[in-house]
Amino acid sequence: MNNILVAHEVTKKFGNQYALNKVSLSIPENSIYGLLGPNGAGKTTLLRIINQITYPDYGEIQFDGRPLESNHIALIGYLPEERGLYKGMKVGEQALYLAQLKGLSKTEAKSRLKYWFEKFEIGDWWNRKVQELSKGMAQKIQFIVTVLHEPRLLIFDEPFSGFDPINANIIKDEILNLRDKGTSIIFSTHRMESVEELCEYIALLHNSEKILDGKLEDIKMKFKNNTFKVIAGFDDHVSSIIKLEQKFEIYTKKYNEKNNLWHFNVKLPSDDTRDFLSFLSAEAVVNSFIETIPSANDIFIKTVQEKNGQK
Repeated sequence: MNNILVAHEVTKKFGNQYALNKVSLSIPENSIYGLLGPNGAGKTTLLRIINQITYPDYGEIQFDGRPLESNHIALIGYLPEERGLYKGMKVGEQALYLAQLKGLSKTEAKSRLKYWFEKFEIGDWWNRKVQELSKGMAQKIQFIVTVLHEPRLLIFDEPFSGFDPINANIIKDEILNLRDKGTSIIFSTHRMESVEELCEYIALLHNSEKILDGKLEDIKMKFKNNTFKVIAGFDDHVSSIIKLEQKFEIYTKKYNEKNNLWHFNVKLPSDDTRDFLSFLSAEAVVNSFIETIPSANDIFIKTVQEKNGQK
């Protein structure tokens, strides 16, 4: 698979403090790549370097196989976390101005804006001033002007900030549509549920360094720990669960009196489940036996805690 963007040992210091320390990443084409990390990890600094707002002290960024150059900005769309529109300007006037800054002619910009305004059902906002809009409405305008010039790489930093659940879902669908049409996307967020829904690849930054990266599905498989959720019914629900606890690592158990079922988790010493299932089947009727795969949130917390020396 080709990479739209590669960062090689990118390093940036502010005074004596590292913002990025030899960070290397590869962003595959036509993918959504999650850039994750606690506050102050270095995510925004990296995004600003990709957008040539600031420059690295060391290291290199390549765009489509070539060193990043000023002309590549026309191929990148950036929606920063800290948004900014001119509050006194009319929405349409400002959208046209920003579109032309990205290289679109006035005629082409008007045509594309009409498409997006109709799609989002916001045509009546054209002559309203930005200061009259809610935060969510202003966010829609900024999303439109970010994607309007149809860049090859889109960078979204907390794109759902300010949106209610319905509009957040609309934007999520549009991000997926853009990916399906061939756009590559870097997606930075603290919302782990959005990472689960959107991202195929992730990188985790912490204290200016990359501490984890790869395909999300592969990372989840790497972090699983032979834990299973079980629902089972026992003839003798007290003595049988005691027998089970004596032989296996059982936790978070709960008995449901209405249907005579135990709900519990078990952690096995290996991924060989035969001994456990054989023992359980002799004692109970098994309703459910499902392996627990860690979520992106679980992996985020575990990796950062381990890096901090916490258990």
